[in-house]
Amino acid sequence: MATIRLTHIDGALPNLALMKLAYWHRNLGDQVVLARTPSPSMFEPIYDQVYGSTIFSWSTEVVRRLRDAYPEAIIAGTGSGNWQTVEEVIGQEEFEHYDYSIYPGYPWSLGFTQRGCRLNCGFCVVPKKEGKPRSTNSIYDIWRPGTPRCVCLLDNDFFGQPEGQWRCRVEELRQDNFKVCFNQGINIRMITAETAAVLADLRYFDDQFQRHRLYTAWDNLGQEKVFFRGLELLENAGIPAKHLMVYMLVGYKVGETMEEVMYRYQRLKDAGCLAFPMVYRDSPNYQLLRRFARWVIRRYDSQCSFEDFGKKLGNFQQPSS
Repeated sequence: MATIRLTHIDGALPNLALMKLAYWHRNLGDQVVLARTPSPSMFEPIYDQVYGSTIFSWSTEVVRRLRDAYPEAIIAGTGSGNWQTVEEVIGQEEFEHYDYSIYPGYPWSLGFTQRGCRLNCGFCVVPKKEGKPRSTNSIYDIWRPGTPRCVCLLDNDFFGQPEGQWRCRVEELRQDNFKVCFNQGINIRMITAETAAVLADLRYFDDQFQRHRLYTAWDNLGQEKVFFRGLELLENAGIPAKHLMVYMLVGYKVGETMEEVMYRYQRLKDAGCLAFPMVYRDSPNYQLLRRFARWVIRRYDSQCSFEDFGKKLGNFQQPSS
């Protein structure tokens, strides 16, 4: 029996790759340990194999520390630069088995009904890594019988998969009254009146299944017209703007000014959407934009102007949500 370390490097949700590896190794009779720190504690055993999975590129330092601690570790995922799949590691052509027991506090079900994306955004690895949209699993493939009918979908482009397939997924969600979280967002730039109506008819929620929420993005000022066209279609279908959390990529466009960033933020606020700035790590204005993101995300914008926030940083109590 081998002893296996699965290292969860980043991300708030359970890591599907680690869950696959846990299932695989436990079926071989191995002992599996989930760790959330790169360096071993003084009580950890000697491992026969160490894995690490990372989603975000900003976890570079954590990845380095894991490599230092375990030079023979297999570290993969979008944030690592190594796109090796679990199937390639274990020598299986297709493997869709997950061991949720390594995340005992997670009560719902999560997975993909499709992979790939119709768009080709320069900052996103999905088209390079996964290619054009294709269907993968049904809702019933993802849902764990005996658990709440709450499914967190990690699809990057739900409506990008073949129409007949997304219609089947929608019917599955409706048929058994599932709550659904479109965790990676809905592509508002390609929303139609029909797909807006489909969304309005679903029980869509945030990733804690506590409040109605749809996630989407407005990545640069040049998308203003198409973004608000999509917003109008959603509102016309019965989805209020307050149900939208809008990821704002800031610092990616060369020459983007703080005035342009503030304009996008104010437009979203005036429309009733919930803005969520995402700072591009290589921006020359990274520290300023991080401060802006903190001002918005932690709701300090309800207490003071951004200018005053910069002057008095550290003197504020975080507002209750």
